[in-house]
Amino acid sequence: MIRSVLMWCCSVLMWCCEARRGRPGIAVAAGCVLVAVAAGVGLGAGSASAATPVLGLDVSDHQAVIDWSAVASGGTRFAYVKATEGTGFVNPDFASQYDGSYQAGLIRGAYHFALPSVSIGAAQASYFVANGGGWSADGRTLPGALDLEPNPHGARCYGLSQNAMVAWIASYVGTYHALTTRWPVIYSTGGWWAACTGSYNGFAGQDPLWIALYSPTPGVLPAGLGTYTFWQYAPSGAFPGDQDMFNGTSAGLTQLATGS
Repeated sequence: MIRSVLMWCCSVLMWCCEARRGRPGIAVAAGCVLVAVAAGVGLGAGSASAATPVLGLDVSDHQAVIDWSAVASGGTRFAYVKATEGTGFVNPDFASQYDGSYQAGLIRGAYHFALPSVSIGAAQASYFVANGGGWSADGRTLPGALDLEPNPHGARCYGLSQNAMVAWIASYVGTYHALTTRWPVIYSTGGWWAACTGSYNGFAGQDPLWIALYSPTPGVLPAGLGTYTFWQYAPSGAFPGDQDMFNGTSAGLTQLATGS
């Protein structure tokens, strides 16, 4: 029965991708991912996490008003909230979203949308930390995340060579670590990472990976990364914003938050 449902879900997902993210198709696809997780398909995180997926979401100023109590009661365990972009934008809803998720009992973290074409990595890491992206050892705060994806305003890799992009990321993550004692999570896709960093694998030993792929499985990971920590599996679904999953148990998520 599960195999039949998965085959049907995959066919719907293929239709959904061809329809370029039509909302009904995406909602079904997100549900199919959860069916796949419950069946223990392709996660590589052990039977415990497959049987009980640790679900979360990520939001920005596009989701201004969120009923966090409803989100928490719906089964989520964590949330990432956009804090900043480049060195000139702060999410006007950050405080309410970040504090609201915390008050609802979620483990929360902040993320920064990188604009490598506007300033050096160190400057953007400092801006992020100064505007809500820091870390505290309260057991409820995840390390900040660096959102690396195609440039929404121009050239895919922001006009940087692969070596220059690696240097930019190194500047960012090094500064964030110096300011917070934690290595940031790196959010990206396999395609962007290959194109813009040349499949650089030097961050694999320190920065947790947040992979984005709208598919029943996380797919092929960027070079040098044998596993992932978070997976953004759909752009919409049961919860506001993007739909995410932690690759492990609830105890593992708490361990990541505490830094132990």
